[in-house]
Parts: sequence; C-alpha cells; structure tokens
Amino acid sequence: MKPRLNLAIIGSGPSAIYLLKHLLDEARILKPRLERISIFEKSQLTGMGMPYNPLTTDRFNLANISSEELPGLPVPMVDWLGTLDQADLQAMGLAGEEISAEKIYPRLVLGQYLHSQYRVLLACLQEKGIQVLEHPGCEITDISDHPEDGKVSLITAGGESHSFDKVVVATGHYWTKEDRPEAGYYASPWPISKLLPEEGTHHDFAIGTLGASLSAFDVISSLAHRHGRFTGEPGNLRFEAHSEAGNFKIVMHAFHGWLPHLQWDQEEPLRDIYRHVGREELLGLRDGEGFLRLETYFDRVSRPALAEAFRKDAMAEMTGKLADPQFKLADFVETMSDKHDYRNAFEGMRREMVEARRSVLEHKPIHWKEVIDDLMYTLNFHADLMPAEDHLTLREIVMPFLMNVIAAMPLESGDILLALYDAGRIEIVSGKAEVADEAVEDGTTTVTIEGDDGEKTTASYRIFVDCGGQKPLDLPDYPFPGLVEGGAIRKARVPFAEPTVAQTLEDDVKEHLFEEGGEPMYHVGGVDVDAAYRLIGSDGASNPRIADVAFPHTSGLRPYSYGLQCCSDTVAIFVKAWVEELRNGGEVEEDPIELSKLYEKI
Repeated sequence: MKPRLNLAIIGSGPSAIYLLKHLLDEARILKPRLERISIFEKSQLTGMGMPYNPLTTDRFNLANISSEELPGLPVPMVDWLGTLDQADLQAMGLAGEEISAEKIYPRLVLGQYLHSQYRVLLACLQEKGIQVLEHPGCEITDISDHPEDGKVSLITAGGESHSFDKVVVATGHYWTKEDRPEAGYYASPWPISKLLPEEGTHHDFAIGTLGASLSAFDVISSLAHRHGRFTGEPGNLRFEAHSEAGNFKIVMHAFHGWLPHLQWDQEEPLRDIYRHVGREELLGLRDGEGFLRLETYFDRVSRPALAEAFRKDAMAEMTGKLADPQFKLADFVETMSDKHDYRNAFEGMRREMVEARRSVLEHKPIHWKEVIDDLMYTLNFHADLMPAEDHLTLREIVMPFLMNVIAAMPLESGDILLALYDAGRIEIVSGKAEVADEAVEDGTTTVTIEGDDGEKTTASYRIFVDCGGQKPLDLPDYPFPGLVEGGAIRKARVPFAEPTVAQTLEDDVKEHLFEEGGEPMYHVGGVDVDAAYRLIGSDGASNPRIADVAFPHTSGLRPYSYGLQCCSDTVAIFVKAWVEELRNGGEVEEDPIELSKLYEKI
C-alpha cells in the first residue's frame, strides 16, 4: 500500500474553509491516502479570513453577501443564527432583529459564522480518520520545493522547517505597498482600527480615499459613525456631525466618478459556470489557433442571454440594440455605463435607490445584472484561452464597468452615503488620481488628479487611504521567494493572436511583454497556474505538489474570481483534480481542455 500523504494549507480564511469542506465531501476516496492536514495561520484567530476578522474589520462594516448567496457549509448561516441565544445575538448587534436568509449582515457576524463552520469541519474530518493540526500565530515566510523526493518544505517566521507531500497556498489578501503613517498615507484600509481617531478625539479635517469601492465605504462607515450619529428610517436617514467634528469630511477619488450599483434581487443567488452555455459548445467557439475570442463569446453566448434578460426587465431599447450585429461588446459597455453616469453621482444613486429598493423588498429580480455576472463567471474559468489582445480589452474596458455593477452596495450602505451627502460630509472627485512616493510634506499626502481634459490639479490630505482593491502581484512580490529562486513558479502569460499587435501597444503595456520561443507574450499579472490551480514552473510543467488558490496570486489568469462562491468553486476544482489524480494512479493531467471537464462536476 502506498504511504498516506500529509497536506499543508497556508491560511485559514474562506478559501481554506471551503477547501476543508470539499476534502470532507471526498473523504471516502481521500482517507486511504490522506493522513494529516496541517493548517498554518499567521493570525491567532483561525477560520475567519481578513475581511471578517475582529482584528481587521469593524462592527459598522457590512458584508455584501446574504446567507442565501453563501456556498454550502455544514449549517446554513440563517440556521446557525437561529441557534444562538439572545446574549450572543446582543453581542453581535442583532438582538430583536428578524433572522432572514435574504438579509445582509455585518462582516463580524459572517466571520463568527465562518469560524463556527471551520470548527465543525475540523471535527468532521477527525471523525473520518483524517488528522487535523492547527498552527495559529504561525506565519509561513518561505517555501522550498524538492521534486527529487516529492516533498515541499515550509519555513516559518521562527526559522522552523516542516515537510509535506502537498501544499495549498490560500493566503488571501495581500498588499505590496506599505503604509506611511507619518504622511497619513495608508496602502489599504486594513486593519481599519489604524484609521480611527483615539477615544475622545475626532478627525476634524477632510479624509481622502483612492476609489469609491465597497472597501472605501467600509472606511466611510467606520469613520462616520465615530464623528456623528445617524437618525431616521431606511430611505430617510439623516446624519448629524458631532460638534467637535465641524470639518470632518470624506473625499473619494474615482476615475469615472461612479458610485457602485445598488443591491438587487436575484432569481438564482448562486452562480453556475455553465448556466448559459455548455462546456462543449463553449470550447467549440475557439478559432483555428485555439483562442476563445472575447467578441465571439459576446456574440454567441452573451448576446442571446442578455437579450432575454432585458426582455424580462422590459428594457426594449437594449433588446433592440442587441439584435443589431454591429452592436459590439464595447458598445454594450458604453451604453450601460452611460445609464449609470450622472453629473451628480449621489443624486444618481438616489434615483437608482427607488428601483433597487423595489427589487429587493418586492423580490423583483434585475435580470440583466444577474446574467452578466453569470456570463463573466463562465469566462473567468476559461480566460486562459483568450489571447493577449482580449485580456487587455477585458482589463481596460470591461472590468471597470463590471466591478461597478457586480460589487453591489447594500441598500443600508446606500442610505448612509446619501445621508452623508445631504449633510455635506462627502463628495466624489473624478479623474485619474495618483500618489507620488515623494508627495509627503508636513505630515500630509499630496494627490495629483488628471481630468478628462488633461488638466492636472492637486489635493493634500492628513489621511489618505488606498481603497483600489487587490491587483495581480508581480513575481518579485510573491511572498515565498524560495519558489521564485528555485524556478518552481513563473509569470502568468498569454500569447497574442496577432504578434505584430505587440509593437503597437502603449509603453506602459509594453512593460509587461516578454518573448518566449521568439514570440511576444503578455504578462497578465500574478503567477502561472494550470486549470486545477497547480503551480506551473519555469519548465512549463504543472507541479503536483503545490497549488495556489489565493486570488491576488492567480487573478491574472482568473480575472473575475470574486466572492465566497469563487473561493468554493476554485478549491472544489483543485480537490476534484486531486481525486482524479489518485484514481489514475498518480498521473497528473495537464491539458487545460481535459481539465475543464472538472468544471462540469462542480
């Protein structure tokens, strides 16, 4: 009998939790080969994840996902809430509230739920005969691959070395820039406690954010609740600043000057990789060179699905436009963006709030938003089939629009924004905003804003927070340098459909080009992984020992990997691939087309 394997998981947030869930689902097959799971978490608090951890987030920060949108765990969130006594609910700020699967709860509540399910999963795996060891407060600072003996070494911050047969990197959020508190510059909002005034004091000045994302709203909500009070009812909220905070204000810098779309009701809360197109049909859309072209995908898959969605939404104008074959993807993005582009973004949100509130409270789905989410989810898992030209189009034109639509703001959060706007305590500035490394003087950060007309202005802030979200990291920033130095990883890359296009690109894009076999390649960001999230080394081969499911590491090739469902589906794919590997006597399938068959089993 072959020896049983030891698996290490680096991180214990949502990706790790769902990995444990899918390992448990396959325990009958895995148990004879899996002896032990070791979980390494740099925080002392395990089984939560950074966005839901009391060490990083705040009681005023809402999640943007309801119980019914959460992928399956042993106990659904709404049922778990129903088991809590009044003291627990009071501690969570939920005393006297109706428990509902449709409600969006604070991040801290979701963190407590995830932690509870993490503990259940650990117990269930132990019952199945798979040992689980936890290492809280243990940061892994390096990884060394040893293909000659089939082992992987993890090096801790304390210098200890641990050997494993298989390793899954599930480290979650990662920021490469550093805070500069002496200048009031913060590279991310987390932990949010660093932005809060000391007890009994106030930030009696304007605070800037880069971005108008949901992360920016976390900053806004945490600060606003400490600088005043909200009164009134949903839909008619008012903000009254404390007397000591007369100059308190938030200024959001957003390229387009857009605020997020608002929460909407859905027919199907969970995404499906192949909801609008089957795998075989999708692969049949590839051209003679094997590329899945973005415009082809829009024509053959997105156009009919969106036309039906707009028909259901009684948006005859859009149905008519989509019937015109000359109405292309860029036209669609421009048309739908224009509908959300207001001279005053806050008044635009006030108008959209009417439809959003009706959608949520009366259970009237907005079909086109749900469908476009599904369509992009499908494309996400096949983005490695797109050429460089289409990755650039996706990144520069499509994604800014999509993230504004799909990263929807809860109605409660929209009410808070409008109350702050009515009180004159918030504004949004459009234009390309940049912070220069040297833009530090007298404890402030200076931001340069370039408008549509090319004119540049500056603004200085005593506190400025980058809320631009996660970007695909570059290879030098990968947190485990041993894998880089040993050639166990390489840059994620895609070829050009037409190589001559590479020479026509702007200089800032050319910086991401390199040659391979005499042909130009585009580095999409992050590290290269195969269709089962196993690392691809400098030799171009998949690594059967190391997988990486951390979004900042893999989002170059998986650019739409957002939310807890994608965490679940990503690790489910890894587990399915491992099960197939065991069934095939250890043979590792590397062909992306063959591996995509796993997606049908998710």
